[in-house]
Amino acid sequence: MKIQDMLGMIGGLSLFLFGMNMMSGGLEKIAGNHLEMILKKLTYNKWKAVFTGIVVTALIHSSSAMTVMLIGFVNSGLMPLENAIWVVMGANIGTTITGQMLALDVGTLSPLLAFIGVIMFVFFKKEKMNYTGETIGGFGILFMGLEIMSVSLMPLKDSSFFLSLLQWLSYPILGIFVGIIFTAIIQSSSASIGILQSLAKMNLISLEKATYIIFGFDIGTCITAFLASLSGSRSGKQLALFHLLLNIFGAILFTLICLCTPFIEWVSMLTPHLMMTQIANMHTIFNVGTTVIALFFDRYLIQFIYKILPS
Repeated sequence: MKIQDMLGMIGGLSLFLFGMNMMSGGLEKIAGNHLEMILKKLTYNKWKAVFTGIVVTALIHSSSAMTVMLIGFVNSGLMPLENAIWVVMGANIGTTITGQMLALDVGTLSPLLAFIGVIMFVFFKKEKMNYTGETIGGFGILFMGLEIMSVSLMPLKDSSFFLSLLQWLSYPILGIFVGIIFTAIIQSSSASIGILQSLAKMNLISLEKATYIIFGFDIGTCITAFLASLSGSRSGKQLALFHLLLNIFGAILFTLICLCTPFIEWVSMLTPHLMMTQIANMHTIFNVGTTVIALFFDRYLIQFIYKILPS
């Protein structure tokens, strides 16, 4: 892999993260104070809170941003810890929408979306139009960044070192560890999934190896919320701890399922020959399954959090 390819990879990742932040910022500006009101009004019922977490996170494409926002609400006393926990469960499902959109190849329209967004942001005077342009432009830039990353990764096909390195990822613990470290560094599970899908598109990685890395991604993404909670109240730290334990629980559970059953083969059979979709489906099934199971034991999970980190 040449220096030009590495720089292209870094540049593509930067565009991806910048586009995501730009889109999230635009949506938050459009919502204004309504987002805070929505989160406060629709989170006093467990199922409404989960649904709200799914929808809002699907719109902003970042469970990390959603969790950091919730930590802020909990720190300031605007939302009880229990309500925020339910929203975090929904956020874990909502973040999978990015992978599904990447699998559908929505990125073919990304240059047009970026162009429309920039025109609206630069040339229109009304704030709402500016914010809408910021959202649309960010969406387009996000997918353009992914395309640049995909092109930059193509030389890895001929790298004997990289191909031999992939053989080690057959071990579940090592795959999970790689996923944790990688996502903790770039602090975006959506970007990590995008890179993994790019590798799968070039047939550089199988679903079996990708599965355990995906489990690691969801643990690694908790670092953002953990860092955000350090300077806050005890409730904020409890929420960050719950987010971490929820994803660790899911990783352990689904690793055992994958080792004891042909679960990975079943997922691959849903969309044969569509590796990008298989990875997106695995990510979605993992997060939906973890959340559904946790919802039936949320009372005990909250009690467990209070024992580890008393108020």
